[in-house]
Amino acid sequence: MAEIFDAVIIGAGHNGLVTACYLAKAGMRVLVLENRSIVGGACVTETDTFPGFRVSTLAYVNSLFRKEIIHDLQMARHGFEMLERSPSSYTPLPDGRHLLLGPDAKLTHSEIAKFSKRDAENYPKYEAMLERIGNVVEPLLTQIPPNLIRPSIGDLWKLAKLALNFRSMGPKLSEAIDLLAGPARDILEHWFESEPLRGTLATDAVIGAFSAPSAPGTGYVLFHHVMGETNGKKGVWGYVKGGMGEITRILADIAKSHGAIIQTGTGVEKILVKGGKAVGVACSNGTEYSAKRVISNADANVTFQKLLDPGQLPPEFLSGIQSIRYDSASLKINVALDRAPIFLASKHLANNMHLRGTVHICPDMDTIERGFDDAKYGQTSKVPILECTLPSIVDPGIAPPGNHLMSMFIQYAPYSLRGTTWETERDVFADRCFDLLETYAPGFKASVLARQVISPLDMERQFGLTGGNIFQGSMGLNRLHALRPVVGQAGYKTPIPGLFLCGSAAHPGGGVTGAPGYNAARVILGRG
Repeated sequence: MAEIFDAVIIGAGHNGLVTACYLAKAGMRVLVLENRSIVGGACVTETDTFPGFRVSTLAYVNSLFRKEIIHDLQMARHGFEMLERSPSSYTPLPDGRHLLLGPDAKLTHSEIAKFSKRDAENYPKYEAMLERIGNVVEPLLTQIPPNLIRPSIGDLWKLAKLALNFRSMGPKLSEAIDLLAGPARDILEHWFESEPLRGTLATDAVIGAFSAPSAPGTGYVLFHHVMGETNGKKGVWGYVKGGMGEITRILADIAKSHGAIIQTGTGVEKILVKGGKAVGVACSNGTEYSAKRVISNADANVTFQKLLDPGQLPPEFLSGIQSIRYDSASLKINVALDRAPIFLASKHLANNMHLRGTVHICPDMDTIERGFDDAKYGQTSKVPILECTLPSIVDPGIAPPGNHLMSMFIQYAPYSLRGTTWETERDVFADRCFDLLETYAPGFKASVLARQVISPLDMERQFGLTGGNIFQGSMGLNRLHALRPVVGQAGYKTPIPGLFLCGSAAHPGGGVTGAPGYNAARVILGRG
């Protein structure tokens, strides 16, 4: 008789592996099926991209991964280590000036004061505002969202507690409403007057989103990227030692140590439903696996419209799923370099200290707005927005001695192009990005040993991200908390009994947080 697993998990991305760890640790018989040849999904480190380099192919920095998971699974004992970045941000400007930001408050104040003394005084107040709102919002990341259509007594209590928490902010509540619902541009223009500071901060509001800073809802995307911590320090981003794939390698090791089985190179083709209940999966190689529960780490489009017969779903639920937007405009370039770039704006800075964090090639918010104007008409940005990191500056072990690894995350590169294709445009757009960086750091192009260009279409084909959307769907207010993926079905369960979501398609959404996988496991184990 064929073995019946307690749970089959579709996808060995970080959320799927988090769920596997908790279920296996609780004694369940768990099978994880991954289409790619390695675990990790979008949180992966690959060694065959450039010989001698450890490339974090998609996800590239960390701060949001939940401390509860790190503690519960004792990840540090398995080699998990975060390397802090200070300074955390460097913005070179066309006129030869530069702006450094970071956890060093004295440095940040003096740097901002070069452009505006008023902004330098306001910046700590701005950070305090974010922290106030974070104290209310961050606990929600690990809350099982209430059912707004059929609320239980527990759901009503969650809603009442949420209202009381926001009410406790008093007159400051208006700040929270503006940040969570408004445009990032309005927020940044209210707080600051210098464009280099506004432009630097605004990139966090649009990264991974098909939006301009002037669009409502980008305030939350800005806020989403400033939550989290590194080594207990709030708001600090860092590199995972050895690359982002160390997170998923460690999670896979922990899951297997508790008895979970992980099979790579095994794509799921269909979720099997019998008597209205999920009972297993059928794989592309013809193998079927029976399970008491099927748990999908894939996005809602893949889960409900590709792996299931949509006719098995309630019409109102299916309509909600079909209305999810997967607009994407991000492109990733991984670059092997024979030396670190030398920026005209920072020749006098010693020891490449300015390259420890993210290099922002974006002098002002209008540059972002114009870049989005191109994208909304199906064109790549004439002047792209570049976020570049050199993790090898902080973690030398990921590159051969003397060499460096650069990660370039770029806006705007729309999934759907007008009048051309990504096969034609991929290298044209990448060359444009390299040409732009060359104007800030002459000699950069001559230092390039190799590059890997990943378009939104590549993200969909290789990593299963519909539309190339790195968040597994829009992060607008209509797709957050109790509304993600759709209202009435935000608790990781689905209309199909025995079928659950554990990935970023569920609350709290995208980013390498592990929270969806953590929350889903608690629901399945009856601990939510």
